[in-house]
Amino acid sequence: MSERKYSVASIGSRIDGFLEPMLRQAGFKVNYHILDEETSDEDFETPDMVVKFSGPDVDLLLSNRAELLLALEHLTMEMLGMPSEDHSRISFDANDYRLLRIEELRLSAMTAAEKVKRTGIPFRFNPMNSRERRVIHLALRGETAVRSESLGSGPGRQVVVYPAGMASLPEPPRGSMPPPRRGAGGGGGGRGPSRPPSRGRPAHR
Repeated sequence: MSERKYSVASIGSRIDGFLEPMLRQAGFKVNYHILDEETSDEDFETPDMVVKFSGPDVDLLLSNRAELLLALEHLTMEMLGMPSEDHSRISFDANDYRLLRIEELRLSAMTAAEKVKRTGIPFRFNPMNSRERRVIHLALRGETAVRSESLGSGPGRQVVVYPAGMASLPEPPRGSMPPPRRGAGGGGGGRGPSRPPSRGRPAHR
């Protein structure tokens, strides 16, 4: 079991105080619950906490590959002053988007591995955050013919899949970003909204 660093008791009220007025002023008809999450080191994601959204406007959060959901997550972490290495410890979710995204990344990892085995050429995923890079690495941990490694820095950091015996590519110059690979590291949407709550105020449990 991963050691818990953040909890509802320690920072739940700060997240609530940040999200509730922002969502209300933006006019979003959504509700959310801030929960402690029980995970193990074997899970693809191991957050300490999860903020789960529901309500009639939840599809707006999930449109364009969950752009708004992830933006809310990022802004909340900035508000909390969390270091980048801790960003995987809090997860924002709606309509099981995270589970769907994990499965998409896992399948992408296996497809990339098969391509590398077939061609002998390294495969570079689009830049992604630390949480999603971890999914790729875990998906390929049982592979003996290929290996995965993170390359780059900041928002341009990406996963590269190599043939097992190949040397690593050189680190790109700081601030540079390679062109994206079509279909690599893409995202998915969500399912339809759940039953709307009577109010937009959050509930903790």
